[in-house]
Amino acid sequence: MEVNPFYAADPANLPFVTVLFLLLAIVFGWAFSRLPKEEWQIAATIPFRRRDTDISLWEGMNITYYGFFVATAQAVAVSIMFVLMGAVHTPLPYVLSVAGITLAICVPGSKVLARIVEKKAHTFTVGGASFLGILFLPLVLLLIQTIREDLASWSMPFLAACAVGYAFGEGIGRLACISFGCCYGKPLAECNPMMRRIFRSASFIFSGKTKKISYESGLEGREVLPIQAITSVIYSFAGLTGVYFFLSGFYATTYVALVLTTQVWRFVSETLRADYRGEGRVSAYQLMSAAACVYAVCVAWLLPYPPIGPGRVSDGLRLLWNPAPILSLQAIWAAIFFLMGRSKVTGSTIFLFVKKNSI
Repeated sequence: MEVNPFYAADPANLPFVTVLFLLLAIVFGWAFSRLPKEEWQIAATIPFRRRDTDISLWEGMNITYYGFFVATAQAVAVSIMFVLMGAVHTPLPYVLSVAGITLAICVPGSKVLARIVEKKAHTFTVGGASFLGILFLPLVLLLIQTIREDLASWSMPFLAACAVGYAFGEGIGRLACISFGCCYGKPLAECNPMMRRIFRSASFIFSGKTKKISYESGLEGREVLPIQAITSVIYSFAGLTGVYFFLSGFYATTYVALVLTTQVWRFVSETLRADYRGEGRVSAYQLMSAAACVYAVCVAWLLPYPPIGPGRVSDGLRLLWNPAPILSLQAIWAAIFFLMGRSKVTGSTIFLFVKKNSI
Protein backbone atom coordinates (compact mmCIF):
# COMPACT_ATOMS: atom_id res chain seq x y z
CA MET A 1 0.00 0.00 0.00
CA GLU A 2 1.34 3.43 -0.94
CA VAL A 3 1.30 5.98 1.90
CA ASN A 4 1.32 9.75 2.25
CA PRO A 5 4.63 10.90 0.69
CA PHE A 6 4.94 13.67 3.25
CA TYR A 7 4.89 11.28 6.18
CA ALA A 8 8.38 10.55 7.52
CA ALA A 9 8.58 7.31 9.47
CA ASP A 10 11.97 8.18 10.93
CA PRO A 11 12.98 11.65 12.25
CA ALA A 12 16.39 11.09 10.62
CA ASN A 13 14.93 10.88 7.09
CA LEU A 14 14.81 14.61 6.38
CA PRO A 15 18.24 15.38 7.92
CA PHE A 16 19.69 12.56 5.82
CA VAL A 17 18.33 14.13 2.63
CA THR A 18 19.53 17.56 3.76
CA VAL A 19 23.09 16.31 4.36
CA LEU A 20 23.12 14.68 0.91
CA PHE A 21 21.98 17.96 -0.63
CA LEU A 22 24.71 19.97 1.10
CA LEU A 23 27.44 17.50 0.11
CA LEU A 24 26.34 17.51 -3.52
CA ALA A 25 26.15 21.32 -3.58
CA ILE A 26 29.75 21.57 -2.34
CA VAL A 27 31.09 18.96 -4.78
CA PHE A 28 29.23 20.39 -7.78
CA GLY A 29 30.24 23.97 -6.97
CA TRP A 30 33.90 22.89 -7.03
CA ALA A 31 33.64 20.55 -10.01
CA PHE A 32 31.79 22.87 -12.39
CA SER A 33 34.50 25.50 -12.06
CA ARG A 34 37.57 23.22 -12.13
CA LEU A 35 36.96 20.13 -14.26
CA PRO A 36 36.74 21.81 -17.72
CA LYS A 37 40.40 22.80 -17.31
CA GLU A 38 43.17 20.81 -19.02
CA GLU A 39 44.86 19.63 -15.83
CA TRP A 40 41.76 17.75 -14.67
CA GLN A 41 41.78 15.11 -17.40
CA ILE A 42 44.85 12.97 -16.64
CA ALA A 43 45.32 11.98 -12.99
CA ALA A 44 48.55 9.98 -13.39
CA THR A 45 50.80 8.37 -15.98
CA ILE A 46 52.45 4.98 -15.49
CA PRO A 47 55.54 4.05 -17.55
CA PHE A 48 55.13 0.56 -19.00
CA ARG A 49 57.21 0.23 -22.20
CA ARG A 50 60.72 1.58 -22.82
CA ARG A 51 61.15 3.47 -26.09
CA ASP A 52 64.86 4.28 -26.06
CA THR A 53 67.61 2.11 -24.63
CA ASP A 54 70.16 4.95 -24.47
CA ILE A 55 68.02 7.27 -22.37
CA SER A 56 65.17 6.56 -20.00
CA LEU A 57 62.37 7.35 -22.44
CA TRP A 58 59.19 5.42 -21.76
CA GLU A 59 55.74 5.06 -23.24
CA GLY A 60 53.17 5.82 -20.56
CA MET A 61 49.66 4.63 -19.75
CA ASN A 62 47.38 7.50 -18.71
CA ILE A 63 45.08 7.12 -15.72
CA THR A 64 42.13 9.49 -16.02
CA TYR A 65 39.92 11.41 -13.64
CA TYR A 66 37.12 10.07 -15.82
CA GLY A 67 37.67 6.64 -14.31
CA PHE A 68 37.85 8.07 -10.81
CA PHE A 69 34.55 9.92 -11.10
CA VAL A 70 32.73 7.06 -12.82
CA ALA A 71 33.91 4.60 -10.16
CA THR A 72 33.00 7.00 -7.36
CA ALA A 73 29.58 7.69 -8.89
CA GLN A 74 28.79 3.98 -9.10
CA ALA A 75 29.96 3.40 -5.53
CA VAL A 76 27.73 6.25 -4.31
CA ALA A 77 24.80 4.89 -6.33
CA VAL A 78 25.17 1.41 -4.83
CA SER A 79 25.65 2.92 -1.34
CA ILE A 80 22.35 4.78 -1.66
CA MET A 81 20.70 1.60 -2.85
CA PHE A 82 22.11 -0.31 0.18
CA VAL A 83 20.81 2.35 2.59
CA LEU A 84 17.34 2.40 1.06
CA MET A 85 17.03 -1.38 0.98
CA GLY A 86 18.31 -1.59 4.54
CA ALA A 87 15.69 0.99 5.52
CA VAL A 88 12.96 -1.53 4.61
CA HIS A 89 14.86 -4.46 6.20
CA THR A 90 15.73 -6.29 2.99
CA PRO A 91 17.91 -9.40 3.52
CA LEU A 92 21.51 -8.49 2.73
CA PRO A 93 22.27 -11.60 0.58
CA TYR A 94 19.28 -10.70 -1.62
CA VAL A 95 20.55 -7.14 -2.08
CA LEU A 96 24.11 -8.25 -2.88
CA SER A 97 23.07 -10.95 -5.34
CA VAL A 98 20.64 -8.80 -7.33
CA ALA A 99 23.03 -5.84 -7.41
CA GLY A 100 25.87 -8.10 -8.59
CA ILE A 101 23.78 -9.69 -11.35
CA THR A 102 22.56 -6.30 -12.57
CA LEU A 103 26.04 -4.75 -12.66
CA ALA A 104 27.40 -7.84 -14.43
CA ILE A 105 24.82 -7.29 -17.18
CA CYS A 106 24.92 -3.50 -17.46
CA VAL A 107 28.63 -2.62 -17.39
CA PRO A 108 29.91 -4.90 -20.19
CA GLY A 109 26.60 -4.67 -22.08
CA SER A 110 26.81 -0.90 -22.24
CA LYS A 111 30.19 -1.08 -23.97
CA VAL A 112 28.70 -3.43 -26.58
CA LEU A 113 25.78 -1.06 -27.15
CA ALA A 114 28.13 1.92 -27.51
CA ARG A 115 30.18 0.01 -30.08
CA ILE A 116 27.05 -0.84 -32.08
CA VAL A 117 25.53 2.66 -31.95
CA GLU A 118 28.63 4.87 -32.14
CA LYS A 119 30.89 2.51 -34.13
CA LYS A 120 33.81 3.15 -31.74
CA ALA A 121 35.88 0.53 -29.98
CA HIS A 122 36.91 2.46 -26.85
CA THR A 123 33.76 4.07 -25.52
CA PHE A 124 31.13 3.57 -22.85
CA THR A 125 27.49 4.65 -22.75
CA VAL A 126 25.70 5.51 -19.52
CA GLY A 127 22.48 5.68 -21.51
CA GLY A 128 22.97 2.12 -22.68
CA ALA A 129 23.80 0.93 -19.16
CA SER A 130 20.66 2.54 -17.73
CA PHE A 131 18.51 1.05 -20.49
CA LEU A 132 19.87 -2.42 -19.82
CA GLY A 133 19.32 -1.96 -16.09
CA ILE A 134 15.72 -0.81 -16.56
CA LEU A 135 15.12 -3.71 -18.94
CA PHE A 136 16.71 -6.60 -17.06
CA LEU A 137 16.30 -5.71 -13.37
CA PRO A 138 12.54 -6.41 -13.23
CA LEU A 139 13.15 -9.73 -15.00
CA VAL A 140 15.84 -10.69 -12.47
CA LEU A 141 13.54 -9.76 -9.58
CA LEU A 142 10.61 -11.65 -11.12
CA LEU A 143 12.79 -14.73 -11.57
CA ILE A 144 13.93 -14.61 -7.94
CA GLN A 145 10.36 -13.98 -6.84
CA THR A 146 9.18 -17.16 -8.55
CA ILE A 147 11.89 -19.14 -6.73
CA ARG A 148 11.49 -17.46 -3.34
CA GLU A 149 7.97 -16.11 -2.85
CA ASP A 150 8.91 -14.72 0.56
CA LEU A 151 11.12 -12.13 -1.21
CA ALA A 152 8.21 -10.69 -3.22
CA SER A 153 7.67 -7.86 -0.70
CA TRP A 154 10.94 -6.22 -1.73
CA SER A 155 10.55 -6.32 -5.53
CA MET A 156 9.04 -2.86 -5.99
CA PRO A 157 11.17 -1.24 -3.25
CA PHE A 158 14.23 -2.73 -4.98
CA LEU A 159 13.22 -1.18 -8.31
CA ALA A 160 12.60 2.16 -6.60
CA ALA A 161 15.93 2.04 -4.74
CA CYS A 162 17.81 1.24 -7.94
CA ALA A 163 16.05 4.09 -9.78
CA VAL A 164 17.12 6.47 -7.03
CA GLY A 165 20.66 5.10 -7.03
CA TYR A 166 20.83 5.44 -10.81
CA ALA A 167 19.79 9.09 -10.61
CA PHE A 168 22.61 9.81 -8.15
CA GLY A 169 25.05 7.67 -10.12
CA GLU A 170 24.50 9.47 -13.38
CA GLY A 171 24.24 12.86 -11.72
CA ILE A 172 27.67 12.44 -10.12
CA GLY A 173 28.97 10.48 -13.10
CA ARG A 174 28.52 13.50 -15.36
CA LEU A 175 31.52 15.01 -13.57
CA ALA A 176 33.54 12.38 -15.44
CA CYS A 177 32.19 13.74 -18.71
CA ILE A 178 33.25 17.27 -17.77
CA SER A 179 36.73 16.04 -16.92
CA PHE A 180 37.14 14.13 -20.18
CA GLY A 181 35.33 16.73 -22.28
CA CYS A 182 32.73 14.31 -23.66
CA CYS A 183 28.92 14.47 -23.83
CA TYR A 184 29.36 18.19 -24.43
CA GLY A 185 26.74 20.79 -25.27
CA LYS A 186 26.26 22.93 -28.34
CA PRO A 187 28.28 26.13 -28.75
CA LEU A 188 26.45 28.90 -26.93
CA ALA A 189 26.56 31.06 -30.07
CA GLU A 190 24.40 28.46 -31.86
CA CYS A 191 21.72 28.37 -29.16
CA ASN A 192 18.57 30.49 -29.17
CA PRO A 193 18.72 33.96 -27.54
CA MET A 194 16.96 32.82 -24.36
CA MET A 195 19.45 30.00 -23.79
CA ARG A 196 22.34 32.38 -24.41
CA ARG A 197 21.02 34.83 -21.82
CA ILE A 198 20.44 32.13 -19.21
CA PHE A 199 23.82 30.42 -19.56
CA ARG A 200 26.09 33.32 -20.59
CA SER A 201 27.66 33.45 -17.12
CA ALA A 202 27.46 29.69 -16.52
CA SER A 203 28.79 28.28 -19.79
CA PHE A 204 31.68 25.83 -19.97
CA ILE A 205 34.96 26.67 -21.70
CA PHE A 206 37.09 23.55 -22.12
CA SER A 207 40.86 23.66 -22.46
CA GLY A 208 43.29 20.95 -23.53
CA LYS A 209 44.00 19.33 -26.91
CA THR A 210 43.33 15.86 -25.51
CA LYS A 211 39.79 16.69 -24.37
CA LYS A 212 37.23 14.96 -26.58
CA ILE A 213 35.47 18.24 -27.32
CA SER A 214 38.76 19.51 -28.78
CA TYR A 215 39.87 16.66 -31.06
CA GLU A 216 36.35 15.62 -32.08
CA SER A 217 34.64 18.98 -32.68
CA GLY A 218 37.36 21.63 -32.39
CA LEU A 219 35.44 23.52 -29.69
CA GLU A 220 38.35 24.13 -27.32
CA GLY A 221 38.22 27.64 -25.87
CA ARG A 222 34.64 28.27 -26.99
CA GLU A 223 31.63 28.83 -24.76
CA VAL A 224 29.40 25.75 -24.83
CA LEU A 225 26.14 24.88 -23.13
CA PRO A 226 26.99 23.24 -19.76
CA ILE A 227 24.77 20.28 -20.50
CA GLN A 228 26.73 17.95 -18.20
CA ALA A 229 26.20 20.32 -15.26
CA ILE A 230 22.50 20.71 -16.04
CA THR A 231 22.14 16.92 -16.13
CA SER A 232 24.02 16.57 -12.83
CA VAL A 233 21.69 19.02 -11.11
CA ILE A 234 18.46 17.58 -12.54
CA TYR A 235 19.38 13.97 -11.81
CA SER A 236 20.69 14.67 -8.32
CA PHE A 237 17.63 16.71 -7.37
CA ALA A 238 15.46 13.87 -8.66
CA GLY A 239 17.51 11.45 -6.57
CA LEU A 240 17.11 13.56 -3.41
CA THR A 241 13.36 13.76 -3.95
CA GLY A 242 13.26 10.03 -4.62
CA VAL A 243 15.07 9.27 -1.35
CA TYR A 244 12.47 11.14 0.67
CA PHE A 245 9.51 9.60 -1.17
CA PHE A 246 11.05 6.13 -0.84
CA LEU A 247 11.56 6.49 2.89
CA SER A 248 7.91 7.56 3.14
CA GLY A 249 6.76 4.28 1.58
CA PHE A 250 5.83 5.57 -1.87
CA TYR A 251 7.74 2.86 -3.78
CA ALA A 252 5.89 2.41 -7.09
CA THR A 253 5.53 6.16 -7.50
CA THR A 254 9.22 6.68 -6.73
CA TYR A 255 10.21 4.10 -9.33
CA VAL A 256 8.01 5.48 -12.10
CA ALA A 257 8.76 9.14 -11.31
CA LEU A 258 12.53 8.62 -11.27
CA VAL A 259 12.58 6.59 -14.49
CA LEU A 260 10.36 9.12 -16.28
CA THR A 261 12.39 12.10 -15.03
CA THR A 262 15.79 10.67 -15.95
CA GLN A 263 14.77 9.18 -19.29
CA VAL A 264 12.68 12.13 -20.48
CA TRP A 265 15.55 14.47 -19.67
CA ARG A 266 17.95 12.15 -21.48
CA PHE A 267 15.71 12.35 -24.55
CA VAL A 268 15.52 16.17 -24.35
CA SER A 269 19.20 16.69 -23.50
CA GLU A 270 20.29 14.88 -26.66
CA THR A 271 18.87 17.79 -28.66
CA LEU A 272 21.19 20.17 -26.79
CA ARG A 273 24.39 18.18 -27.29
CA ALA A 274 26.98 18.64 -30.03
CA ASP A 275 28.82 15.30 -29.77
CA TYR A 276 28.13 12.39 -32.10
CA ARG A 277 25.23 10.22 -30.89
CA GLY A 278 24.63 8.01 -33.93
CA GLU A 279 22.83 8.50 -37.21
CA GLY A 280 19.35 9.96 -37.70
CA ARG A 281 17.39 12.87 -36.26
CA VAL A 282 16.31 10.70 -33.33
CA SER A 283 19.27 8.78 -31.89
CA ALA A 284 19.24 5.18 -30.74
CA TYR A 285 19.73 6.39 -27.17
CA GLN A 286 16.63 8.59 -27.43
CA LEU A 287 14.62 5.61 -28.64
CA MET A 288 15.95 3.59 -25.70
CA SER A 289 14.85 6.35 -23.31
CA ALA A 290 11.35 6.47 -24.76
CA ALA A 291 11.05 2.68 -24.59
CA ALA A 292 12.32 2.67 -20.99
CA CYS A 293 9.56 5.08 -19.93
CA VAL A 294 6.82 2.88 -21.38
CA TYR A 295 8.44 -0.24 -19.96
CA ALA A 296 8.72 1.21 -16.43
CA VAL A 297 5.06 2.21 -16.35
CA CYS A 298 4.07 -1.30 -17.44
CA VAL A 299 6.33 -2.89 -14.83
CA ALA A 300 4.90 -0.74 -12.02
CA TRP A 301 1.39 -1.65 -13.16
CA LEU A 302 1.92 -5.38 -13.61
CA LEU A 303 4.57 -6.44 -11.09
CA PRO A 304 2.80 -7.90 -8.04
CA TYR A 305 4.17 -7.13 -4.58
CA PRO A 306 2.67 -7.18 -1.09
CA PRO A 307 2.31 -3.81 0.67
CA ILE A 308 5.23 -2.72 2.84
CA GLY A 309 5.47 0.18 5.27
CA PRO A 310 7.74 3.24 5.15
CA GLY A 311 11.45 2.89 5.71
CA ARG A 312 13.81 4.06 8.42
CA VAL A 313 17.07 5.55 7.21
CA SER A 314 18.76 4.78 10.54
CA ASP A 315 18.20 1.06 9.85
CA GLY A 316 19.57 1.53 6.34
CA LEU A 317 22.75 3.14 7.61
CA ARG A 318 23.23 0.24 10.02
CA LEU A 319 23.00 -2.21 7.12
CA LEU A 320 25.58 -0.20 5.16
CA TRP A 321 28.00 -0.26 8.10
CA ASN A 322 28.75 -3.96 7.72
CA PRO A 323 31.81 -5.72 6.29
CA ALA A 324 29.96 -7.24 3.32
CA PRO A 325 28.54 -3.96 1.92
CA ILE A 326 31.79 -2.08 2.60
CA LEU A 327 33.93 -4.71 0.88
CA SER A 328 31.44 -4.89 -2.00
CA LEU A 329 31.62 -1.13 -2.51
CA GLN A 330 35.42 -1.23 -2.49
CA ALA A 331 35.39 -4.05 -5.05
CA ILE A 332 32.92 -2.18 -7.27
CA TRP A 333 34.98 1.01 -7.10
CA ALA A 334 38.25 -0.79 -7.87
CA ALA A 335 36.78 -2.85 -10.73
CA ILE A 336 35.17 0.13 -12.45
CA PHE A 337 38.24 2.31 -11.95
CA PHE A 338 40.42 -0.42 -13.47
CA LEU A 339 37.99 -0.80 -16.38
CA MET A 340 37.30 2.88 -17.05
CA GLY A 341 40.35 4.64 -15.68
CA ARG A 342 42.94 3.45 -18.22
CA SER A 343 42.81 5.80 -21.18
CA LYS A 344 42.49 4.07 -24.54
CA VAL A 345 42.49 7.26 -26.63
CA THR A 346 45.41 9.24 -25.20
CA GLY A 347 49.08 8.40 -24.91
CA SER A 348 52.14 9.86 -23.22
CA THR A 349 55.93 9.84 -23.28
CA ILE A 350 57.90 9.91 -20.03
CA PHE A 351 61.52 10.96 -19.73
CA LEU A 352 63.14 9.79 -16.49
CA PHE A 353 66.35 11.35 -15.20
CA VAL A 354 68.36 11.94 -12.04
CA LYS A 355 68.33 15.51 -10.72
CA LYS A 356 71.85 16.98 -10.67
CA ASN A 357 71.41 18.68 -7.33
CA SER A 358 70.50 15.33 -5.72
CA ILE A 359 73.86 13.68 -6.48
